[in-house]
Order: sequence, then C-alpha cells, then structure tokens
Amino acid sequence: MSPSQDPRRMAATLVAGVVGGAMLPEVPLPPADPADRARAQRLALATLRNFARTQAVLAPLMAREPAPLVMAALRVATVELLELGEAPHGVVSATVNGLKADRQTARAAGLANAVLRRVAGVEGWADLPVQPLPGWLRRRLRGLWGEEVVKAIEAAHHRTPPLDLSLKPGKTAPEGAEPVASSWRLPAGVQVSALPGFAEGDWWIQDAAAALPATLLAVQPGETVLDLCAAPGGKTMQLAARGAEVTALDLSAPRLKRLSENLARTGLSARIVTADALDWSPEAPVDAVLLDAPCSATGTIRRHPDLPFVRKPADVEALTALQGQLLDRALGFLRPGGRLVYCTCSLLPEEGEAQVSAALQRHPGLTAGTPALPLGRATPEGGWRLRPDDHEGGIDGFYMALLRQRG
Repeated sequence: MSPSQDPRRMAATLVAGVVGGAMLPEVPLPPADPADRARAQRLALATLRNFARTQAVLAPLMAREPAPLVMAALRVATVELLELGEAPHGVVSATVNGLKADRQTARAAGLANAVLRRVAGVEGWADLPVQPLPGWLRRRLRGLWGEEVVKAIEAAHHRTPPLDLSLKPGKTAPEGAEPVASSWRLPAGVQVSALPGFAEGDWWIQDAAAALPATLLAVQPGETVLDLCAAPGGKTMQLAARGAEVTALDLSAPRLKRLSENLARTGLSARIVTADALDWSPEAPVDAVLLDAPCSATGTIRRHPDLPFVRKPADVEALTALQGQLLDRALGFLRPGGRLVYCTCSLLPEEGEAQVSAALQRHPGLTAGTPALPLGRATPEGGWRLRPDDHEGGIDGFYMALLRQRG
C-alpha cells in the first residue's frame, strides 16, 4: 500500500478537500482497496461531524495552524483518539509515519507527534458543544423555531445516522429492525448485503423521511405516475412496488444507472428517461406526479456533514427559482383531477411552504391538503414539515405537500 492509499491519509485528503470547498464525492482519491476507501469515508464523516470539537482541542496546542493536509490529519487523529477511542500509540504512530512518508508533509511529523501525544490526554471531549450549523442557516432556523429547536437539530446531526429500509408490500423486515414511520430501522453495525432479503430484493435502503412522499401519493395498481428528479430511485421503487406504471426521469445518466441497478436487484420495473423535466413532456397526461425537487439538501446534514462547509445562501436563491419552474411544469403533466406530491429535503421554508403557497396563487383550482403523517407537523398552506429532531434516533428534514388539480 502506498502512503497515499492509507485510510487515514485518504480521510485527511477528504477532510482537507471539504474545507477547501468540495463535497466529499468530488474530492479525488487514488485507486485503493474498497475496504480502505470505506474506512477513509467513515473517518472523514466522523471528523466533519466533530470539526468544531477538534478545533477546540487542537487550537490551544499550536501557535499557528499548519498546512491544510497536516491540519486535516491532526483532526482525523483527534477524532480517532477522543471520539472513537482508538489506542493512542497506534494512532499517533500511524499518523506521524504517514506524514513522514510524504515530502509535502514530512517536516510536520515532529509537530504532529508532540500535539497528538497531548491530545491523547485531553479530558472532557464529550462535554464540548456539538458541531453548530453554519451561521447563515442557524440564524434562519432560530428565527423560525427558536434556539432550543436548533440545538436539538444540531444534536441530531451529531449522531451517526442509522440505516432505514423500505419494504416491498408483503415482505418482512430483517430481524432486529424497528419501525419508524412507514419504514424499518436497522440496528447499528449490521452488514446490509448479508441480511436476509437483500439478495432477493425484498427491501432497499431509504431514509424514513424520504419514504413518506411516495407513501403520501398513495398510488393504485395501474395508475400512470411520473417520478421527476428520480435518481437514485428509492421513491421509484416504492411506486413500482405498489403496481403503478412508473416513468422515472432524471437529468443525470450516471445516477439513473444506479436506479436501473436498484430496479434489477428488486425485480421491479419502470420506464427510465434521461432528460431535463423543463424540456420534456409525457406522451399523455398522467394520474400522479412525484416531484422531489433539487434543493439545498439542508435537511440531510446528518448524513452529509460536508454540506455545511460548501452550501451558501446564494445556492438557495438559484434553487428556489428552479423549484418554481419545475412545479409549474409538473402540474401541466397531470390529467384533470390528478394529484402531485411536491417535496424537498430542505429545512428552509422558501424551498417548501413558500413554493406551495406561491403555486396555489398561480394556479386557480389547485388545492393543497396533506393528511397527517406519522412524524412532523402540518403547515398553514396545507403541507407537512419534518425536522431532524422529530425522532429520537434522528430523521432527515423534509417538506412535502399533496396537491390536487380540479377535476
């Protein structure tokens, strides 16, 4: 294994890349064993969830911050020592040797050795504040729900998220899974691919909140349904499993390839279309549309702790304009009396409640009336809001609304 392929080094590369403005999947890594890459990913995610804590521990131990890759390596090692409870000798030795092996970081090996030996003796890690939301988002949410709710959301983000399953109708969840809303939550540490029902396609991984919009659409066998912005396909599989004739549309061909693979594993079928929904139209009006619109994804920070380092307010402004265009376009695909579920994995009302309120004003005869769901709360315009603190084990933040065209 070359030094660059070491899981700790790859984790540091990922963390440095995110701090530099890239989402985790965008950070280039060298070819490596899948198990090593998976470990690097886990270390990077744990480090980003504890980024503020690593800063609180490391800053007093150094006169100034070292180069980004060295600092990232120190952060990863700090999380290994204080969050994951790894043996100090092994972590310190491996981190120092990894820095020595690269000419770009070799001069920092002595600093790392001295700093990490002191980190190993730090107490009170668990008492440090959890990772805060970025200031612009925190201020926005505090104005909506208050300080205590924001703290509860941050606490939910801090916990490593469990895996939830969506089941085909009539199938049984693996032993040990517990119900959450309309989904099933796996116990920690299970190997998903080894569970009964995986190879048979009885279920698929899908956050419990993300499973609710398709449940809300309540499709019937034989109905024609469009799943817009469909990849990676969890909602498509839900709709197809209920017997609907589904067309799954997405702009990304690589993501649709994953959707196709998921359909093949589960033995479900859908028509797959690679296109921009703003330029495409169905051959005939459909019974129902599920529009999971592109959004800031601020409801998924618990799964994507890299997102707060990258997402900016200007991103939201661009997305809200697109959401309105997609919603208008999707409503035009419905037959008279048809229904549409609009949803976003965003915590921001401008991407949820405000979009539906504006659509109701633009489209006479359109109504919003969302029945009560197992988690979350009703909103004044007729939608439904979920927050990450709505379940003790955490859940993605989502907005959804059931809209109907006048028949």
